[in-house]
Amino acid sequence: MLSGNGEGMDNLLVSGADSAPLRVLLAHGAGAGMDSPFMEAMALGLAENGWQVLRFEFPYMQRQRSSGKKRPPDKAEVLLTSFREQVEALVQDKPLVIGGKSMGGRMASLLADALLDEQAIQACICLGYPFHPLGKPDRLRTEHLAGLRTPTLIVQGERDAMGRHDEVSHYPLSEQLQLAWMPDGDHSFKPRKSSGHSESTNWALAVRAMDQFLTKLLSSTERTQQA
Repeated sequence: MLSGNGEGMDNLLVSGADSAPLRVLLAHGAGAGMDSPFMEAMALGLAENGWQVLRFEFPYMQRQRSSGKKRPPDKAEVLLTSFREQVEALVQDKPLVIGGKSMGGRMASLLADALLDEQAIQACICLGYPFHPLGKPDRLRTEHLAGLRTPTLIVQGERDAMGRHDEVSHYPLSEQLQLAWMPDGDHSFKPRKSSGHSESTNWALAVRAMDQFLTKLLSSTERTQQA
């Protein structure tokens, strides 16, 4: 169905071989598209570990590319519809995990349980989840996360301004949700120089966390199918 590394196909960037045992469909964040350095690092890192990653863009980002003018994100209903359309367009011949960066990950988490019930996906990955808007810690975006039934991994910077470690530790979150903390990382996992960590090592750590999550998920899926 899909092949190649980093090839564009109908609003998709595909990284990793078509023979991969599992696919990951990733959406971008609010301010940067599917080819941002962050998205590229996550996708290629997973591909190097044997997974196939498909990146797509929401309608507003496609319009921004064609017009050259910066545009605000579409309303949530449009984003969710666009995400679902991408899932439905894929041939369901192997396990599928959905996710994304920031806003994209949030949209994935909002769709996850419905798609799980439809047997369209197996899990969700959020990279830098926006637990609350910037500077508004009282406006939580966690209600659906408390009862989430889909196995979900959130990779989060320890000092993310939209959900720091000390804040998130107090949120009521589903037992299906795992958290992987990036040392001193911000919303894109970049640490301060004084921390002794680096952006590249944190990005590699994020890829490792996702790889471990996917490996365990695939093993569990295979055992279920054999039972």
